[in-house]
Amino acid sequence: MTRDVAPPSAAIRAEAVERLAGLATPTGALGRLGDLAVWVAATQGRVPPLPVDRVRAVIFAGDHGVSDHGVSAYPKAITTAMVHTFLLGRAGVSVLAAQHGVTVRVLDIGVDDDLDDVAPEATAYKVCRGSGAIHLEDAPTSEQTRQAIAVGEAVAAEEIAAGAQLLISGDMGIGNTTPASALIAASLGLPASEVTGRGTGIDEDGLARKTLVVQRALDRAGPRTTDPVDTLTALGSADLAASAGFMAAAARAGVPILLDGVISVAAAMMAARLAPGTSAWCAAGHRSTEPAQSLALDKLGLEPILDLGMRLGEGSGAVAAVPLVRSAALLLSDIALLTDLMP
Repeated sequence: MTRDVAPPSAAIRAEAVERLAGLATPTGALGRLGDLAVWVAATQGRVPPLPVDRVRAVIFAGDHGVSDHGVSAYPKAITTAMVHTFLLGRAGVSVLAAQHGVTVRVLDIGVDDDLDDVAPEATAYKVCRGSGAIHLEDAPTSEQTRQAIAVGEAVAAEEIAAGAQLLISGDMGIGNTTPASALIAASLGLPASEVTGRGTGIDEDGLARKTLVVQRALDRAGPRTTDPVDTLTALGSADLAASAGFMAAAARAGVPILLDGVISVAAAMMAARLAPGTSAWCAAGHRSTEPAQSLALDKLGLEPILDLGMRLGEGSGAVAAVPLVRSAALLLSDIALLTDLMP
């Protein structure tokens, strides 16, 4: 299942760097917007880059058995309620997406509810009703993990066929920062104490319980974490596996990805293990308050565009960064060149 990804064109990147240096601006005046513009051009394979008009976000929803073990401030019934809220266009990411012209799609991958009252398109890719408690058992089965990865790949293909120039993987699932932290810890070889954060805002006792759950999960998984599919099976969930497959498939197809918070970045780390080279096709939309996210971004070599103290998930931080991605592309395209100003 592992297959390397070709990086964005080095020649196009060099051409974009040359154009950036030739703009009618002081050297380095665009700061990180200039770096972002070069990345956009390289991923598009053209200089100047096209406007980034077609941005599509997919929210992979699922429940997690650890939510029954005191790791979250909210009950898992919220996951089902939020799926309905996404479909109504009333969630946080929905509001941001409406402002910024981003298409949002929500998919039930592993919600612990049949969701009989929603449009069938939202449940067409369901893998399971909830994933297990990772400190006690494998979350999905190995077969479900592979199915979920394939689902993510299929969804990426659909979004790309619909014209996506930039993809965002969002998330919804009470308790999902726990498996995300475990996946990052396993990938980086770190103990639970260094990666576990407060998620939805748990207190000190909750943080201690959550840290213990993550460490027990890591201990239970043991050497199985050397293989990415086994890692997702032991420590992940169906929705996280789908997100990883989504990102890996996007990178293989040469379509860039804008990452969100700790869930998205954990999936990106797994995508990079499934498809080495994926991270070159990723940009980090924002810095989450979760410690695991910053550790993972450092490993991936990514610097967040925004740092607003957000921890909403849903893809919201990535969507909030979309205007800057668009601005960066337009700056490289539309600012005059110094050579055009010379007599």
